[in-house]
Amino acid sequence: MKVLQLTIKPPIPAVDGGCIAIKNFSDMILDGGNQLKILSLATHKHPFEEELIPQDFKEKTEIEAVFIKTELNVRDAFASMVTMDSYNISRFFSVDFDARLEEILLSQEFDFIQLESLFMTPYISTIRRNTAAPIVLRSHNFEHSIWEQIASREDSRFKRWYLKFLASRLKKYELEIMDAVDGVIAISSTDESRYKRLDYKIPVTCIPFGINLDDYPASRPVKNPPRIFHLGAMDWQPNIEGIQWFLNNVWPEFMVQQPNAELYLAGRSMDIESFKGFGNRVHLVGEVDDAQEFMLSNDIMVVPLNTGSGIRIKILEGMAMGKTVISTKIGAEGIEAKDGVEIFIAESARDFQEILNKLYNEPELIAKVGAAAREFAHSNFNQRILRGRFEDFSKKLMKESPLA
Repeated sequence: MKVLQLTIKPPIPAVDGGCIAIKNFSDMILDGGNQLKILSLATHKHPFEEELIPQDFKEKTEIEAVFIKTELNVRDAFASMVTMDSYNISRFFSVDFDARLEEILLSQEFDFIQLESLFMTPYISTIRRNTAAPIVLRSHNFEHSIWEQIASREDSRFKRWYLKFLASRLKKYELEIMDAVDGVIAISSTDESRYKRLDYKIPVTCIPFGINLDDYPASRPVKNPPRIFHLGAMDWQPNIEGIQWFLNNVWPEFMVQQPNAELYLAGRSMDIESFKGFGNRVHLVGEVDDAQEFMLSNDIMVVPLNTGSGIRIKILEGMAMGKTVISTKIGAEGIEAKDGVEIFIAESARDFQEILNKLYNEPELIAKVGAAAREFAHSNFNQRILRGRFEDFSKKLMKESPLA
């Protein structure tokens, strides 16, 4: 099978969960003995750094990218209100990318076209003009619901109105696009259920992030005192809001109870200044060179997300390395680990404080839950099993395709 994978950003370097999720699926396709071609957008936030891509991956995927400017433009944003377009989507359309896509489709034949995220769907018409291969949307998030959640917590009346407007445009587009694709691969079982409730007739399946346990070294002995950490892209609004909430509502009281506790915050594009003022036991690390080494050097992962969809790759990676994770229900959505056994779920500041205190008073529990988390990740997100699910799903779509 020959697959064309269209991506919203280059999968390498793996600077955030989205990149990791894309690369994970690329590897899954290749490991199944398939041929793969990757055409990616590149932006100021996610440039195409060819020198950082391993030679064997370049050769196997013939990866290339087209640069596009996606910075928010006030004039275009307001113009979309008149045309009733979804500005969230339209700013990812590039004439140059579209032209290169057409060249590729005219020069090569593909059995399967995979769109990595909703933001690659503006290119569907070009694909349809040039091939009858089935098109599958790999949905990283149920996008409009994230904007609805952000809007609901906005204090400014105008910003709240505008965010709700964007969410409504995005929702309309997200529902309409289901008629334009041949199938959907959701990244979490929760999102799979959401798509199926829409009652469309196209096939929908869930193929989450795949874990190969050999790629994730086991956790090191727990430090005394244990080190708390968070790792996530800090140019993503839900992460920013979650950490600000944690610092303001959880950390001060917990520090009174555990004055020797230390918190390490890391992630790309972190605005260090905005997180200062919480004492010298809050370490603002910023972007790290080695995410695995950072996680291995810490003990308890906190994920205080109050907005989201899809699945949190960093939680799965932390669990695969035997980390004890404390997350909100939204943060752990789609993972379905047992609370108190393989993960801890906290819904309030008091919940976070009580769980953290319990772990500090019973440090042996950190290692116990971490070991259970590692086994859970291996058993439920085994890449070999998920690869088989992808093969079955793609073959079913290809059988129904006009090319068959």
